[in-house]
Amino acid sequence: MKRRATVICRRGNRILLVARRQSKWALPGGLLKRGEHLSDAALRELKEETRLAGKSAKYLFQYRGAQKLHHVFFCDVSKRAKPRASNEISRCRWVQVEDIPRLTTSAPTKVIVKISGEKRNSSRGK
Repeated sequence: MKRRATVICRRGNRILLVARRQSKWALPGGLLKRGEHLSDAALRELKEETRLAGKSAKYLFQYRGAQKLHHVFFCDVSKRAKPRASNEISRCRWVQVEDIPRLTTSAPTKVIVKISGEKRNSSRGK
């Protein structure tokens, strides 16, 4: 099973999604390079795909999809930074969390966003 660093960037109630040409929306991220640390892969992929420099990558959880093991990170980015599609990505945008179930996304994207919201809400109650 391939290991993937998957990134959640959040601004209030919006999450950053990316898409390749003629493809479904997904969370930024990608496969690890040989010998690369997970958090470094998360920050590298975010920068390669959106030109955003993450301040840090906080590990959240892992999710096993059909073909990939997603290591999910939260990356904090500057509030003024604007994502721009780069590398193999043709579009990126901030999406309201409640709109994600209605979008055409990769299957893991919807599940990962849902889990991250549940974990976020349960940590607030502590």
